[in-house]
Amino acid sequence: MNKKWVGRNVPRKEGVEKVTGKSKYVDDLTFPDMIYGITVRSKVPRGKIQKIHFAKHINWDEFTIVTAKDVPGENVVALIESDQPFLVDEEIRHPQEPILLLAHPDKSLLEEARRSIQIEVEPLAPVLSIEDSLNKKQIIYGEDNVIKEYLISKGNTDEVWTQAHKIICEKYQTGAQEQLYIENNGMIAIANEEEVTIWGSMQCPYYIHKALIPLFNLPAEKIRIVQTATGGGFGGKEEYPSIIAGHAALLARKAKKPVKLMYDRAEDMVATTKRHPSHTTHKIAVDENGKLLAIDIDFILDGGAYATLSAVVLSRGALHAVGPYECDNIRVRARAVATNRPPQGAFRGFGAPQSIFALERNLDLVAKEMNMCPVELRKRNFLKRGVENATGQMMEEDIRIDKVLDMALEKSDYFAKKKQFAIHNSQNNKTFKGIGLATFYHGAGFTGSGEVHLASIVGARLTAQGKVKILAASTEIGQGTNTIFSQIAADALGVSYDLIEIENPDTAKVPNSGPTVASRTCMIVGKLVESAVWGIRDTLQKSNLLQENYSEEQFISASKKYLEEFGELKMFVKYKPPAGIKWDDKNYRGAAYSAYAWAAYVAEVTIDKYTCEVSLDDFVAVQEVGEVVHPILAEGQIEGGVAQGIGYALYENIVWRDGQMANNQMTNYIMPTTLDAPSIRVFFTEPFTPGSVRKGIGELPLDGTAPAIISAVENATGQHICHAPLMPEDLMDCIEKGTK
Repeated sequence: MNKKWVGRNVPRKEGVEKVTGKSKYVDDLTFPDMIYGITVRSKVPRGKIQKIHFAKHINWDEFTIVTAKDVPGENVVALIESDQPFLVDEEIRHPQEPILLLAHPDKSLLEEARRSIQIEVEPLAPVLSIEDSLNKKQIIYGEDNVIKEYLISKGNTDEVWTQAHKIICEKYQTGAQEQLYIENNGMIAIANEEEVTIWGSMQCPYYIHKALIPLFNLPAEKIRIVQTATGGGFGGKEEYPSIIAGHAALLARKAKKPVKLMYDRAEDMVATTKRHPSHTTHKIAVDENGKLLAIDIDFILDGGAYATLSAVVLSRGALHAVGPYECDNIRVRARAVATNRPPQGAFRGFGAPQSIFALERNLDLVAKEMNMCPVELRKRNFLKRGVENATGQMMEEDIRIDKVLDMALEKSDYFAKKKQFAIHNSQNNKTFKGIGLATFYHGAGFTGSGEVHLASIVGARLTAQGKVKILAASTEIGQGTNTIFSQIAADALGVSYDLIEIENPDTAKVPNSGPTVASRTCMIVGKLVESAVWGIRDTLQKSNLLQENYSEEQFISASKKYLEEFGELKMFVKYKPPAGIKWDDKNYRGAAYSAYAWAAYVAEVTIDKYTCEVSLDDFVAVQEVGEVVHPILAEGQIEGGVAQGIGYALYENIVWRDGQMANNQMTNYIMPTTLDAPSIRVFFTEPFTPGSVRKGIGELPLDGTAPAIISAVENATGQHICHAPLMPEDLMDCIEKGTK
């Protein structure tokens, strides 16, 4: 029973089905008598519905029409706050807000019908920016437009400013970003007055399950959610699919037929959630040696019209705002404010990329003002074992982020290239060249008491063939869930990888193992998988069917005998927090995460002096993530995250017009292609602690990519850039005017 599967590049569990075309995505599915659905949406950011006009040239009797009045239960999307309706009844709060639904057997007639409906609206003054929301131009949410607020405090920042050698204060901004998963959102529903079944593309089956229970006023066992093969999510299929599932089911219930509701790319981009735009005011005090004395941060997110997941995104951003640095005096004020834009939601990194961008950019500014090397500034302030971070969590791990940084510097040839580029830039060439870096950490799993509240459950059962099937709601969305669960289970049992099967996420068959988000799948759920299969093994041994030391053949034989003698064998385990992990939700103090992944990224750029286009020449990503389960999948996670970070830094500029995305097409929303991406060189260091946990890596690469790239741009041009994405015209303006 020697460990042999974790750490190996085994074939993906679902790989053959995907490459042979056998995998069924939601748009591949069809049912007898199935019809198609479509959504009629608001064209204004704010107003009151006066009347809905249906054009007379359409035979509306052929259509199934659903409005808010057809909702059998509560017209609210159950999530964190109960503030967002499935369908507008009276007041419109953002462009593209769903107002009514149509279904028909002919998809082409549906589109014509949608164009033939006019919504008469009494316009109300909208709030379309963070500034207008903070200034209370109009009160559109609660008493002050603030959706959620946190305060993290350590020491006393106000007493430190007079002692400082230098105080550096700057304002930073990041834009929204579209998730751009390959497969658009889509759902199929079969529903009647007694039960609802959903098939679709999703990350979190039990989020949808939770949302549909009050919508249809049905008991939990009458709602069934089944994940189909899913072509990417990145957070964009975390909570928004609940709305699509609800819409499809409302249509199916009224039509008494199966309904497929698929978004095309334009609708998916204009109507669904994005990464939260951010504004950050960042103030740092240092002594004459560059030691951090105080950090004061005002971190603000544009949450859009409804709360959705803004509270957890804001929390993650606030908790990562000070990064892997030691400082005795810290204040982080974090707020998510409402605007009349479509609600923002989860996107890989969720909050941390925004706050870390401001932190790393301001540290570069501190280094410049202090005439220090940015590497030396960081090394003087890194967290170490036995030191408390911003929330007062004692660092128990033997942290060696300085060694992570050293590897990144070595692999990128940082110091030599910095000298070479300085010479190049002084010789009046047609290009600038630069190299920059970022160092950061990312907490794995839900924040603080989040995992305790989730109380995730994972199961395992024996099959008739003597195999073990894993029962979990954690979804395979391209990142390798099925594969790593099988590796972990196989090692735990000492059997072959092929002896492990994965049950497809289906709320009628698997327990709620929590959402597939927050880099928790491997570390949190993977540990539960391990415990569940140990329960199977222990039961076989207690039944005297399996000895302590056994072969795979003996395990299969014992499993079959157990099923013959005792019947079905299932084992379920529930999450328990690690010992010593305590969190104060009220004061935001304590151990925010049970483990952190640590990283240092270095970017190398060339900039055309005439067009100001930025080209990436090299990118080195070094990280410590504990034990790596599947090296190729892990490298792929980092490479993909870096590619998205490149888009966040340089390309993906959402243009807002009257509160909605105006460039919702792939022709004018520019994402990096393989021609824009450099060689992304990924390295994993040895775990800081032997036998360390398997830390999450999905969010990590989004945190450091953009600040490393913009740092390289600053090194090339001498201009301190305070925003992302950095478009060529913005950089040209900075260089010409010497502005930020």
